[in-house]
Amino acid sequence: MVITAFAIVYVIWGSTYLGIRYAVESIPPFLMAGSRHLVAGMLLFTFAMMRSATLPTRAQWRDATIAGILMLVIGNGGVSWAEQLIPSGIAALLVALTPAWMVLIDWARPGGKRPRALVGLGLLIGLTGVVVLARKQMSGTSSAYGWGVAAVLTASICWAFGSVFNRTARKPKSAFLGVSMQMITGGLVLLGLAVLQGEAKRFSFAQVTAVSFWAWLYLTIAGSLVAYTAYVWLLHASTPARVATYAYVNPLIAVILGCTIGREVFAPDMYLAGGLIIAAVILVLRGGATPASTSQNPSNESIATAQPTTISNPLLNVAPPIVADKPGADGKP
Repeated sequence: MVITAFAIVYVIWGSTYLGIRYAVESIPPFLMAGSRHLVAGMLLFTFAMMRSATLPTRAQWRDATIAGILMLVIGNGGVSWAEQLIPSGIAALLVALTPAWMVLIDWARPGGKRPRALVGLGLLIGLTGVVVLARKQMSGTSSAYGWGVAAVLTASICWAFGSVFNRTARKPKSAFLGVSMQMITGGLVLLGLAVLQGEAKRFSFAQVTAVSFWAWLYLTIAGSLVAYTAYVWLLHASTPARVATYAYVNPLIAVILGCTIGREVFAPDMYLAGGLIIAAVILVLRGGATPASTSQNPSNESIATAQPTTISNPLLNVAPPIVADKPGADGKP
C-alpha cells in the first residue's frame, strides 16, 4: 500500500501540469481552476462530515479563506494562467522551488530559524536555474514567456506563504475537513475573479473540447481527491523526509510527460536549468530536515510531541495537508 500511495503521488501529481495545459486550451484559466477546486472541496467536505466531523468555526473558515487565497487563488490560479504562455514542464520546474521559498519565509518570520549552509547553497543553485529559464526565449514564443515565468514564481512564493501560515492557522481536527474548506473558499474566490475578468461571459460549453473536459475531470478527481488522499495517508504511514521526495520527483514526471505526450520542445539549456533546480530542491530538503529523535518512532502515526515536517505541494494543484494538533486526532485516513 505504501508503494502504491507513493506511485499515485509521484505520477498523478506530476501529470497534473500537463492536465492544466490541456484544460486551459478551451476553458478560461480562473474558471477552470475555480470550478475544479469548488467541486473537489464540496465532495471532500461531504466525506468529512459523513465521518462525524464537527462543523468548523467562524475563525477556522476565516483562516481557511486566507490560506485558500494564497495557495489556490494566487498559487494554483497563477499557474493555470501562466500555462497559457509557457510549457507545462517549465512551470513544473519553477514550482519545484517552493520548498526553498518556504525556508526563506520561515527564516524571516519572528523567531524563525536560520537555515543551514546546505540550504543556502541549494538556494543559490536554484536561483541560477531560474535565471536560465527566465532568460531563455524559446522558439516561437514572444515576450509573454517572461510574464509566464514571473506569474509562476509569484504563485509559488504565495503558496509558500500560505503553507507557513497554515502552521499556526486555526483548523479543525479533521485534515480532510480543513483542506476541503480551503478548496471551497479558494474555488469561490477564483470563480468571482473569473466573473470580474469576463471569463464567464466568454465561456461556452459548446466550445469546450473533449480533451479539455477530460483534463478538467482528471484534475478534479485524480489530482485533488485521489492523490491528496494518498498523500495524507502517507503522512501517517511513512516518514516526512520520504514523503517530501515528491518535491523533486514530480517535476521530472512533468517534464517527461510534457516532452512526450505533450510534444513540448526543450532546448539543451532547459535541461541544464532543470538539473540545477532539481539539485537545489534536494539540497534544500536535506539541509532543512530535522534529525529524528532516537527515542521516537519515525512514523508520523507514533509521534506524540513533534509535528511532521511541513513541505508545501510544489504542484500547486491541491491544498497542502492540514495536520491535526495531535496526530491521529482525526482518525486514520
